[in-house]
Amino acid sequence: MTDLLIQQQHTDLKSRTLIGFYALTFAITWGVVGIYIIAPEGAVALFGEISGSHPFFFLATWAPALSAFLLILTASGVSGLKAFLSRLLLWRVSPVWAAFLIIGIPLVFMAGSLLKGGPLIAPMPPEGAGAMVAVLFMMLFLGPIEEFGWRGVAQPILQRHVAPLWAGVIIGTIWGIWHLPAFFLSNTVFASWNFFPFLMGNIAIAVIATPLFNASRGSLLLPMLFHWQLINPFWPDAQPYDTWILVVVAAAVVWWNRDSMLGGKGAVTQVIPADRGANQ
Repeated sequence: MTDLLIQQQHTDLKSRTLIGFYALTFAITWGVVGIYIIAPEGAVALFGEISGSHPFFFLATWAPALSAFLLILTASGVSGLKAFLSRLLLWRVSPVWAAFLIIGIPLVFMAGSLLKGGPLIAPMPPEGAGAMVAVLFMMLFLGPIEEFGWRGVAQPILQRHVAPLWAGVIIGTIWGIWHLPAFFLSNTVFASWNFFPFLMGNIAIAVIATPLFNASRGSLLLPMLFHWQLINPFWPDAQPYDTWILVVVAAAVVWWNRDSMLGGKGAVTQVIPADRGANQ
């Protein structure tokens, strides 16, 4: 019976896989975007101007997820990928976290916008609210998909070796640098932003996501919803004030969860969960 239970367990990703994950993720994204930076005229002539609906934009954005899926399939096959995706079904979290996802994040953007003299809600386009809803739906298939890599693979592997706080800082730093080529594309929103506040914001977001991730036992769904709220087109552009508010929120979250963030209690370290039968 013991041998049978052991056979039911999936082969989890080894820690060294993290190097391959980051290398492959950067190679895809920087390779695609780099074409438009190094040879913009030739890239546009061959592939068309890159935009939020261009296939290359999706490819660059989905790089963390594609890298994660490829590495999991290589290590554990289709059954391992199914077990990994079962983390989408983990959704239970405290009411405080639920309130933060639903109410807290919009308040961050609204407060930041007010500080810069902007509106509480993003201005409606000429096409009306329907167009905003369409963009919101499209956003669900952009940034949130990254979480299959950042929180799906990188977070649990890093937490095997460092405290959750430092895992969040590392992920946030690399995540911010991963976005760097987008700041050199003139037709993206990043082109009008300053990179340093953006980087600080990424670190703050990754730190905030860390206790949410661990409290939900490694949920993929909740970090994806968190990410979706961050790029919700209904929230106003509050750069750079929203970044500094998020830094304050991150500091408060670390203090409130200081035992688990610094001590590692309850940290999720499995990329591919063991079968339920193996844990009973």
